[in-house]
Amino acid sequence: MAGQLEKDSTLQLYSDKILSFENPPKATVAMKKLLLFLIGISFLFSLGLAQQNRPNIVWIVVEDMSPEHLEVYGGTGGKTPHLNALAKESVQYMNAFSTAGVCAPSRAALITGAYQTAIGGHHMRTLAASAAASDDYPPGFKGYSVVLPEGMKPYPLILREAGYYTSNNSKEDYQFRSPVTMWDESSPRAHYRNRIDKSQPFFSIFNFTTTHESQVWAREKEPLKVDPAKVKIPPYYPDDSISRYVMARFITNVMTMDDQVGEVIRQLKEDGLYDNTIIFFYSDHGDGLPYVKRELYDRGLRVPLLIKAPFLQAGTRNEELVSFVDFAPTLLSLSGIPIPGTMQGRAFLGPQKSVPRKYIYAARDRMDSEYDRVRAVFDGRFKYIRNYMPEKPNYQNIRFRLQNPLMPHLLKLHQEGKLNENQARWFASSKPSEELYDTQSDPDEFKNLASDPAFAEKLAELRKAHEQWIADYGDLGAVNEMEMVRTWWKGKDTPPVTPAAQLKFENGKVHLTCSNPSASIGYRFSEKEGWKVYTAPFEAKIGETIYVNSHRIGYEPTEISLLIQ
Repeated sequence: MAGQLEKDSTLQLYSDKILSFENPPKATVAMKKLLLFLIGISFLFSLGLAQQNRPNIVWIVVEDMSPEHLEVYGGTGGKTPHLNALAKESVQYMNAFSTAGVCAPSRAALITGAYQTAIGGHHMRTLAASAAASDDYPPGFKGYSVVLPEGMKPYPLILREAGYYTSNNSKEDYQFRSPVTMWDESSPRAHYRNRIDKSQPFFSIFNFTTTHESQVWAREKEPLKVDPAKVKIPPYYPDDSISRYVMARFITNVMTMDDQVGEVIRQLKEDGLYDNTIIFFYSDHGDGLPYVKRELYDRGLRVPLLIKAPFLQAGTRNEELVSFVDFAPTLLSLSGIPIPGTMQGRAFLGPQKSVPRKYIYAARDRMDSEYDRVRAVFDGRFKYIRNYMPEKPNYQNIRFRLQNPLMPHLLKLHQEGKLNENQARWFASSKPSEELYDTQSDPDEFKNLASDPAFAEKLAELRKAHEQWIADYGDLGAVNEMEMVRTWWKGKDTPPVTPAAQLKFENGKVHLTCSNPSASIGYRFSEKEGWKVYTAPFEAKIGETIYVNSHRIGYEPTEISLLIQ
């Protein structure tokens, strides 16, 4: 792996030899999964990884920010000293990508390790209509929680079952209502410091909204930290005072976020945990600015990714392609937990590390009230885009986005014919069914090469890769949204209800079961306690009351109280 060394190389090399094929036949895939499982189990036992010896892991997540605003990725005018320092102690990934140009679908892929298009989490967003455009949704639309496929578990639940303390501070937005078993705590106050047993390994997310799209206007009264005259303006915007103000406002927010990241790092150092904690820093997709967010161009998908770990070579760069679907399996690999077969991504670190991927895949579907269906494949240089609704323009009337002063400004300039060709192409009344871009010579993806005979072979290759991706994983974007939901709900207008858990008290221990095998079961002895994850029979006494919650994700949960007798 370029620019990256793992100290514990023996098991890594063993894993690499097993996984040294790119497109194995189905029988080999089954053997690969079995071998991966055995590797994970043998790794746990051979290294004696008791619960307290598993690594602590922190994810620092920011929103709506492309890499270039950080000085280590080039910079656009702002100063980011805390992330500069983190980068010096990390591997800096140069080709990390979200699976959508917007948060909720990408977060669905992050939390499950599966493509949002494969599990029904592809629309933005599912739990409720956007308050800014609720009257624009088609008749019959109703909010829903994605029903995950049978047996699929979000990675925090898997971590909790393995003994981790999991905390999320605090955004979720996974396209489904989280079961009570998923996090030890998920709130603005959630923190690894809150765990009672300080020897318990933890996984903690700190999510900062400071760079979110909305903060361009929400923070407009705060003083700027950069001179608008000195910021970099991308070529898809006119170089004028409004573009410069909005970019300066955005970069100022990035600088504020850098200070927040510095506070998390300060706390880890104060607690004596920094040196041995695995830290991921990344953004949930590209910039929250017009003609960037919600799009499948590199600027909407490419994210910064810094990973610091004791076994990684600090201050190096890695050029491998990394997708959001790879984060969950990589997390489990680093934690010494076998990767379940429901995960579609590839571990890029740890004992279950897979071969580097050849392609990145991304999708765009409904955005708030506006429908479209676009798919993309990227090989590290060439980007292929398939427009399934070419009669629609790229630009969508997203009411929420109109609050950004740059958006009405661009619309006005377009109406007046004052945008250049590349800036105006976003507003074209239709789009080609296929697009192909050479991001090396054309990083802003302005020149469509799909009709150029010189690139016919590359077009055919990426078109085939796209079609194979759909064949391998499916694409629920081809299905009417409400028909998909009715199928999940078994033809009814409301979601199914998870069956109540059954309790058996035997030899002083409580045994809990649920007739739905995909349901997780949580329990507690008091409403003041946090929910525990049921993984095995536990001790209790006659006369005690136990509160039990059973929940298959996408169904309604069922909570009951049971008296032990």
